[in-house]
Amino acid sequence: MTKVEAIIRPNKFESVKAALVQLGVEGMTVSEVRGHGRQKGHTEVFRGREYDVDLLPKIKLELVLGDELVDPAIDAITEAAFTGKIGDGKIFAYKVDQAVRIRSKERGLAAI
Repeated sequence: MTKVEAIIRPNKFESVKAALVQLGVEGMTVSEVRGHGRQKGHTEVFRGREYDVDLLPKIKLELVLGDELVDPAIDAITEAAFTGKIGDGKIFAYKVDQAVRIRSKERGLAAI
């Protein structure tokens, strides 16, 4: 099993979700987060005052997948979230040793 975390633009969430559902991904956790990478934010003007916005709104997707779905899921996220501009996001993958469904006490792939 592998945990896939993707940080994407908020306006790309629906297309990424649709691509993952089409692949057969059944579960995901979605969080609204703020951060920056190389993009470093930008400057805005509000009520005549200029200020820096250095933590930009993003969406964080967390998926735990069987190993056979990891590469297709990463490819689907990459395609659906791509704009070609700085700030498109990042994807991280980590090995997961164990998963347990609390309700039924199932373990491993059966738990996800």
